[in-house]
Amino acid sequence: MKHIDLGISEYREAYRIQREFVDKVANGESDNILIITEHKSVITIGRKGSADHIFKTEDIEVLNIDRGGDVTYHGPGQLVAYPIFKLENEAKDIHNFLKFLEDVGINFLSRYGIAAQRNPGFRGIWVKDAKIGSIGIGVKKWVTYHGMAININPDLRPFSFIKPCGIEGVKITSLENLSNEKIDINDAKHKLKDSFEEISLLAETICKR
Repeated sequence: MKHIDLGISEYREAYRIQREFVDKVANGESDNILIITEHKSVITIGRKGSADHIFKTEDIEVLNIDRGGDVTYHGPGQLVAYPIFKLENEAKDIHNFLKFLEDVGINFLSRYGIAAQRNPGFRGIWVKDAKIGSIGIGVKKWVTYHGMAININPDLRPFSFIKPCGIEGVKITSLENLSNEKIDINDAKHKLKDSFEEISLLAETICKR
């Protein structure tokens, strides 16, 4: 699987790069590609989101974007994965692709000895009653963009500025909190890429190239 590491990126620039590859993948000019990045601090509101779920910003930029879901926060120390994947044949099932992303997140956390799971009724990646990963995608010409964010070592305070994912009283955690140690972000990137590759092999109809 091809992948690009954008390092710490501006949200708008990462979005531009995503859309550029969406068109290339849709037109057959590129294989599927996985973009991994950390974002500079930003609050995003998805298609089903509401600005009423933002309580304060402390000068953090707020953007309305074209992914599914509600309000979330991105910042340094959080890994964001943007799979630009063409869904073909049996893979043309958005709900199954969202489950695929949850499986990737669960697999990734298992590499650190963390038992994560789905939470019935709430999309994302959970450890007991706390949310550690958020998922929201867009699809154009059956090519996916946007994706998944997993909290590694971020400052969690900005999550208190919002109602994350529109869920009342939700707890937000991180890999650092769960493991009681600082996590090497570059090692986490490699593990996340490996999880995408492993789960893709188990779901060949999701990632065929």
